[in-house]
Amino acid sequence: MDKPKKSPTKKTSKEALKEIELRQSLILKSVPMAVYAVNVNGESGAIYISENIKIVTGFEANRFMADKEFWQSRIHSEDREKVLNAVNLSSSKTNFEIEYRWKCSDGKYHWFLDRAVLIKERSGKPVEIVGTWLDITDRKNAEDSLKKSNKKLSKKNRYEEIINSVTRSVHKSIKLQQVLDNAVSSLSTNVECADAIEIYILEKQFAVLKAHSGIPNNYYRQVKILANSENHTWMVLNFGELLYIKDSDVDTRLNSATKKIGIMSSLSMPISAKDRTIGCINIYSKEKDAFNTDETNLLEIITRQIEVAINNAKQASELENALSEVNKLKKQLESENIYLKEEIKTEHNFEEIIGATKSLKDVLDKVQMVAKTDATVLIRGETGTGKELIARSIHSVSKKSGRPLVKVNCPAIPSGLIESELFGHEKGAFTGALTKKIGKFELADGGTIMLDELGDLPLESQAKLLRVLQEKEFERVGGTKTIKVNVRVIAATNRDLEEAVNEGKFRADLFYRMNVFPIDVPPLRERKEDIDLIAHHFMNKFSTKLGKNLNKIGPETIKKLKNYAWPGNIRELENIIERASILSTGNVLHISEDLYDSSKKVDIYNNTSPKLEDIEKDHIIKILNSTSWQIHGESGAAKVLGMNPSTLRTRMAKLGIKKKTVPLI
Repeated sequence: MDKPKKSPTKKTSKEALKEIELRQSLILKSVPMAVYAVNVNGESGAIYISENIKIVTGFEANRFMADKEFWQSRIHSEDREKVLNAVNLSSSKTNFEIEYRWKCSDGKYHWFLDRAVLIKERSGKPVEIVGTWLDITDRKNAEDSLKKSNKKLSKKNRYEEIINSVTRSVHKSIKLQQVLDNAVSSLSTNVECADAIEIYILEKQFAVLKAHSGIPNNYYRQVKILANSENHTWMVLNFGELLYIKDSDVDTRLNSATKKIGIMSSLSMPISAKDRTIGCINIYSKEKDAFNTDETNLLEIITRQIEVAINNAKQASELENALSEVNKLKKQLESENIYLKEEIKTEHNFEEIIGATKSLKDVLDKVQMVAKTDATVLIRGETGTGKELIARSIHSVSKKSGRPLVKVNCPAIPSGLIESELFGHEKGAFTGALTKKIGKFELADGGTIMLDELGDLPLESQAKLLRVLQEKEFERVGGTKTIKVNVRVIAATNRDLEEAVNEGKFRADLFYRMNVFPIDVPPLRERKEDIDLIAHHFMNKFSTKLGKNLNKIGPETIKKLKNYAWPGNIRELENIIERASILSTGNVLHISEDLYDSSKKVDIYNNTSPKLEDIEKDHIIKILNSTSWQIHGESGAAKVLGMNPSTLRTRMAKLGIKKKTVPLI
């Protein structure tokens, strides 16, 4: 009888179990992971370590099983506390999963993922901790590399955003101050470690704080203008190199005022233009060593952008100033050209000296004698006698005739502005001095200046005029630069300057300096023979101007003209002929009104005749009555008398003329 065969089922199960164990062993050996088991009470080392622990750590399994301190001793010091806490918690309560660094046999720390499961009895009592130990160093390195790349990319993007933001901000304007303000604002917004910012610009020998943020007012007052010294700002300005002060407690180059406001570190960068340092940017932090290499490089890039914007603004400002100066010089040249053209024909419209009397010929002889010299001339005569025409005659035949004759009407200029008018002023010299002004003396350089009605020049201006006459130099109002001029001076006056000197109203030294060559212009009443010639001259002029055909003056009109005393002299005669030319019809000029009542005809050579001042006063009153006491305007008394309104008012005050004053004669 055959022996019974073994059960195929049991054989297959054993073989299957062996195959499973073999497969598990192969799997465990093929992955960088070890399996371990330890007692919960931790009284001994591991009770089981898989064979591939050597592959994972480089150590044999018995090292772990024989020495319970071996595993703990090689945990990284920074991770040891959290690992032991996790193990202790697991032994009493639950499973755990933790990542930490452990030093392998190669002497390097590897990252491991430790997953543990708590094995319990049926009663629930913990017995063993079974876990897996997986080397995740490659994964951690990959993660760290990715984090660094992301961080680097993030920093790059952030830096690019900062650079773009600052660049856009500073290039919004070409006005220098706006560029500086925008730079400070943008830096304050984008640079996290910046607690305060300053931008200094060099102006002559000083560093001037032009824009800032984060600094208190009392500090600003101390540092707004810095003279050259050994502080950190001037070190950058002098050497043109970046200066980083990491710790102000150690580095004494940070000035004391800055340190007092709590600044611990600073980064100072030069601003350059055309290979020279023109300014400095200071970025301050209240933290020590606040600026790392990357941020320093970033701020250097930003500074270059700010530098470009500042240089663009300065160039724009220089161009604007140059254009302004060109326009100013152009206007000045145009003004001079107009002045040279128009001054030859004055507002009085005397085109030639008319007359044949001996007194006038004596004047012209003096003109010929003095014209070829550079001597100062004082022309004396009553209002309206033609003093300005004599001055022009002197200039026209002088050696300076190629340059302008510049006229200054002294009483027409407010006393507070007379020096500015004569000598010019600098920008900002006084309220309203928005630009530099060239004075009449500077304009007349190389030519002649005529000071009309010199007697009305204020005493305070006479001293400066005396210096110009003696030294040929002066300074503009508000200026320090001495300006030398070569100017011939001709003065005219209707006042008795000697009497004014005695009264203390005119400087004696100036009078003697001006009275080098006096010329007395005779009044029209002393040139009665010339009245006919002058009247015909004015008639012809106004006939052409008005489009009339006047060619004759009636004999009764000539008689009236010769019998009149002419207190206003030739200027008054011109005005009367103009008025008669307007009123006359046909070709004969008539003067219908009586210039003087025949019963009060004045004989100026009679000792019993009224004084000249009385005659002048009476005439002014009559003109005022005829204009209803209107002084200004086309129909005003000043226009009729051929006088400046302010001159007329001065004359009225001197003669005691008030509204409704009764004529004396």
